[in-house]
Amino acid sequence: MFSIPGLKVVSLTDAAAQRIREIMALSARDNPDAPALGLRVGVKKGGCAGMEYTFEVARALDKGDEVVTEKDATVVVDAKAVLFLLGTELDFKTDRFSSTFVFNNPNQVSACGCGESVEIKPRSETALAAQ
Repeated sequence: MFSIPGLKVVSLTDAAAQRIREIMALSARDNPDAPALGLRVGVKKGGCAGMEYTFEVARALDKGDEVVTEKDATVVVDAKAVLFLLGTELDFKTDRFSSTFVFNNPNQVSACGCGESVEIKPRSETALAAQ
């Protein structure tokens, strides 16, 4: 596991934790033979800004995954995404037309106009040493 004293890979707002607990309950109901460990978050190449956030129900841990449990909700951060998500707050917003997870990511440098993709710079070793 990746750890820096005083810096979490991901933290959760109350709204995000509540939504993750709801997703896990639905997953348990729909797939009783395949227990969920948490919500897996990651990043992948794609979109006009270069990267997209990803979500899926985690049913197993992969080597290097970071597990964050906070407010009775568990997030599994994909090993390849740790440096891209380091210090991110995960929120969940509902408005009149949509409901979505929101990444308040200090490593995000821009986003495309449609909001579907982002540009993220991984934390450098220099920045990590300064924290």
